[in-house]
Amino acid sequence: MSSSITNCCHFYVERARTTNRRTATWKSPRAAVIPCIHLPMRSNEVKNRTFAEDIKKLRLITAIKTPYLPDGRFDLEAYDALVNLQIENGVEGVIVGGTTGEGQLMSWDEHIMLIGHTINCFGGSIKVIGNTGSNSTREAIHATEQGFAVGMHAALHINPYYGKTSIEGLISHFDSVLPMGPTIIYNVPSRTGQDIPPHVIQTLAKSPNLAGVKECVGNDRVEQYTSNGLVVWSGNDDECHDSRWHHGATGVISVTSNLVPGLMRDLMFGGNNPVLNSKLMPLVEWLFHEPNPIALNTALAQLGVVRPVFRLPYVPLTKAKREEFVKIVEKIGRENFIGERDVQVLDDNDIFLVGRY
Repeated sequence: MSSSITNCCHFYVERARTTNRRTATWKSPRAAVIPCIHLPMRSNEVKNRTFAEDIKKLRLITAIKTPYLPDGRFDLEAYDALVNLQIENGVEGVIVGGTTGEGQLMSWDEHIMLIGHTINCFGGSIKVIGNTGSNSTREAIHATEQGFAVGMHAALHINPYYGKTSIEGLISHFDSVLPMGPTIIYNVPSRTGQDIPPHVIQTLAKSPNLAGVKECVGNDRVEQYTSNGLVVWSGNDDECHDSRWHHGATGVISVTSNLVPGLMRDLMFGGNNPVLNSKLMPLVEWLFHEPNPIALNTALAQLGVVRPVFRLPYVPLTKAKREEFVKIVEKIGRENFIGERDVQVLDDNDIFLVGRY
């Protein structure tokens, strides 16, 4: 066959191939449509998918303490023991990195790591609610995306504090994070300097992701919400019994349950019990004599369940208040508190204060 004929044949064969490629139905590469577990999760892909209705059922949620090693790093062994004790005593959820957990003293890397650690270790036994709120909307969005990506069941969001904002700004701030997943709004004007008024909550309640409100203003506000069908958790341990049994609250997000989870479960699940409530009041009053979590940190160290390490600016209660705690434990009964060691009065020399960590 001559070279000219050969070249001509090659031309028509190649032309046929090109025509077939152009007329064939295009199919996307398989790798582009098969989920890859090694790729970062998108903000709309939520591990351990939970819905707001699952969060609304929770009656006892502990704002869990974060323990430290002497150099100021997280003591994850002590932390895991604390969470296990909550689970064993019937607590249904934990707030990770809230005010009690000292999220305000954490870097965001620490914060998200602790949320991820908690969900990976305990997410099958307890609901994990990550505090991913901020006074910066940009930071709140980013932290919430990361929190849901590592598997948290719900987010806790506070209103912008210190700088504050307008009512329209409040709504826009919360609207920026609500679409990501189940959310609890936290209203504590004593810390933020700004109340979240009821009409803002009513506006936000249009979102199916609003699980409810952690309300610290008082039981009149609690009843205002519950009478309109909104889910509310009391944010005040001294009011939570009446909130639950007389004002319609679903339950409490509690500091005290770090120490006596079994008794707090009885308070939330056992029906109207003013006797038990009165029994707990000396402990509750002691816990909030100074800004939380100062007293809680002191108490847990005296019970021997965490090391006596304080990230500044928190420092332990005075020696007199430490002695008072021992008497409170004896009166309520050591068996009702977590830990196994006898309660002790810490000496000043036993305490580590850490300013750089």
